Amino acid sequence: MKKIALFSAVATLALASCSVLDNKPETEFSKDNYFTSEKNVELYAQKFYDEFSGYGNGGTYGNFYFNSLNDDQAQRGTTIWTFTSVTATNSVWNNCYSSIRQANILIDKIPTIDAMDNASKAHWMGVARLYRGYQHYKLVRAFGDCYWVNREIDENDADIVYGKRTDRDLVMDSVLADMQFAVENIKESAERTEFNKAVAQAMLSEVALYEGTFCKYRSAQDGQKPADEARAKKYLEVCAKVSKDIMDNANYELNTDFRANFNSLDLAGNKEMILYKHYVYGVLAHGTIDYTCGSTPVMGMTKDAFNSYLGIDGKPCAPGTDKGTAITILAADGKCDVDHQVVDISAVLAARDPRLSAQVDPIVHFVNHGYARYGGAESTSTTGYGVLLFDNDAIPTVDRQSIGTNATDAPIYWLSYIMLNYAEAQAELGNNSEAKDAIDAIRTQHAGMPSVDVTIAAAGTTLLQEVRRERRVEMMYCQNDRYWSLIRWHQLDKLDTRNNPDIYLGAYAAGLDGVEVNAEGYIDTRNGIDRVYDKKYYLFPIPTNEIALNPEIGQNHGW
Repeated sequence: MKKIALFSAVATLALASCSVLDNKPETEFSKDNYFTSEKNVELYAQKFYDEFSGYGNGGTYGNFYFNSLNDDQAQRGTTIWTFTSVTATNSVWNNCYSSIRQANILIDKIPTIDAMDNASKAHWMGVARLYRGYQHYKLVRAFGDCYWVNREIDENDADIVYGKRTDRDLVMDSVLADMQFAVENIKESAERTEFNKAVAQAMLSEVALYEGTFCKYRSAQDGQKPADEARAKKYLEVCAKVSKDIMDNANYELNTDFRANFNSLDLAGNKEMILYKHYVYGVLAHGTIDYTCGSTPVMGMTKDAFNSYLGIDGKPCAPGTDKGTAITILAADGKCDVDHQVVDISAVLAARDPRLSAQVDPIVHFVNHGYARYGGAESTSTTGYGVLLFDNDAIPTVDRQSIGTNATDAPIYWLSYIMLNYAEAQAELGNNSEAKDAIDAIRTQHAGMPSVDVTIAAAGTTLLQEVRRERRVEMMYCQNDRYWSLIRWHQLDKLDTRNNPDIYLGAYAAGLDGVEVNAEGYIDTRNGIDRVYDKKYYLFPIPTNEIALNPEIGQNHGW
């Protein structure tokens, strides 16, 4: 029961029983007779692991690759904003408050369990408060002001049910208190598939970086609160501290195989992992590999993202050096169904940061010019760039191209991710030496790349710009990190396709039949659709059903 892969089914049964509020026969569980032992608490808390979707369950989408509302990936026909009008309901709102209720039930019941010692009570209280805090963070990130709920509410709680939303800064201060309590009380463990102190630190690292940078760059002109340097400093210092605590923990170290973090059949021996989701063939598997190498065009990397990768000398690559060579591949070679032309970019990849070749196929392929990476069905890409990162040659072809039979493990929190948080927090705080050391360590271990100083000298950029570049190349396809980073940096306007044409362009494919290219020969994915920026998109709209129930809730700016 220590594996995340096995949590969901059992936990669902437990929670279904615990959510019943009316009287039940003594042979059935209710919230009043269930919480009698630590074992039952652990079983109940297993539902909290559903927060980590990883690569998805069966055919469902996970939190890697599938997020194309960014400037890293492009689908055919530009991905528009998550919401362009006010909707009646919102799953983020509903799911977060449902999860908060589950956490508050546990927080209320733990002190009443006589069979648990104080250390165990503190541990599980920490887990529950960690989960509660994280759900409130997701609400603030999406909606801004929201309700801070620290108890199991009912119709008598008029201040929450019928009151105004709580200021987002006050909510986040309560989130910080919850998560710091978790860090102080959750037990230490080297286990990488369960809640422990390091996982709590990693989650706090994420939350504190978001709040620190968001508060530093937010703007009253966009309907948000004014920037707050003091508040930003407070949260950035929290991020730097908890991140460094993980970095100093001997249980974790960077590995030398960047791609192995994302395509391994078992991450148990990977010391870079802090928390991962374990998949078991025939028990719980996913379809991420199939979705990224099947016959439906994958959402490929954009030209903008591709050119964010430096040369192997650590310097930016000159314009036009991303062009490959047209070649003919033959059906007889097992790489396509019929003879056709593609573009070979193997020489381009060899001249760039090795993390690019770990993520992109050496052959540019698109509709009517497919490429079978391993002899299965042809793959095509919206931008021409195939998504190689998640594939694993050890998996049989039939399982790689089937939904629900991919059993590679998914990272949730890992050391380089935390080091990126640390480097960014330190750069924002003006501690340049600490930031550079962290970035150089990642570059050395994952890519064998030169120091960030080389890049800054060649590109004329700042350290902070290079820290952000490093985050982009490390976190490509990962957990919608690019979208939320643009939100907290107050750079959401970068997703406007009219003003940033490279974010809908793909690979160079001039002269090949059946592909739409621009005047310079690069694949154009827009299909006549532009994504137009509006400052209201920094926050989701409050659902109309919630406003109908409580007019005091109000609506977000611009909606």
